[in-house]
Amino acid sequence: MRIVGRNKLHEFSSAHADVRGWIENWVADVEASTWKTTQDIKTRYASASFLKPTRLIFNVKGNSYRLQVTVAYKTTTVFVVWLGTHAEYDQRNKKR
Repeated sequence: MRIVGRNKLHEFSSAHADVRGWIENWVADVEASTWKTTQDIKTRYASASFLKPTRLIFNVKGNSYRLQVTVAYKTTTVFVVWLGTHAEYDQRNKKR
């Protein structure tokens, strides 16, 4: 998979050093993967939450942080939409 939005990951990990290792591992794992279906993701990331088949939330560092991405299965691309603390995620989604 190709990741678009790496700058968001870099900026966040610069501000939150405790998440840097998780992000580096996630990036390496995603780049080595070829996700064709939601089940491919669920098999590797059982705690991932699907908002839609192409939009999902990863629990980062024991659910301390949340990573929202959109997956384009046909083009094998993962778009980083948002990354923040769980509290920020709750506040962000309160508005929806």
